[in-house]
Amino acid sequence: MKKVVVSQRVDVWADRKERRDAVDQALTAFIARAGGLPIAVPNLVEDLGLSADWLSAVEPDAIVLSGGNDIGEAVERDRLEAALLDYAADRAIPLLGICRGMQMMAHWGGAELRTVVHHIGTRHTLSGAITGTVNSYHRLGLAALPAAFAPLAWSEDGEIEAMKHRHLPWEAWMWHPEREAEFADRDIERLRELTHARTA
Repeated sequence: MKKVVVSQRVDVWADRKERRDAVDQALTAFIARAGGLPIAVPNLVEDLGLSADWLSAVEPDAIVLSGGNDIGEAVERDRLEAALLDYAADRAIPLLGICRGMQMMAHWGGAELRTVVHHIGTRHTLSGAITGTVNSYHRLGLAALPAAFAPLAWSEDGEIEAMKHRHLPWEAWMWHPEREAEFADRDIERLRELTHARTA
């Protein structure tokens, strides 16, 4: 199995004075269905100065940036995911960004985000290199593609729903593959191919 590091959302439990890292169990199952061994990375490893040691110990074959939290909402997560992107770029490690993960990749790549309408709690029919119907749970979209990325799919209203890096084995999807009642074979196969695409 391929070791797949997966980032976690930050949930704040104010009544208990806790900030918790969390990953949807369905995402863990989705990664496993694609042949991956999911390994959740704690958000504070970067702030504690331990991310390099943690990644050296794990030696990931691939990375998934999960959904949840807008950029700026949980700064420890923002810093960790930026470090994960740098790490994956330096080593040409396959990486998939899901929803917020795609937004983080775009932000890291120098693109701006903007508010989109009719993309929360709905479904879209994709056109482009990836087709089919997908769920939609985001209020932010890409104002433009980052320079190093190419589009893979658009929604009916012209919003970019998927992209890939032009040189690195990276993809990003605005939909949540783990939130489908049954995982789409299309998504499982794309993640499986991606995790086997390491070039360095």
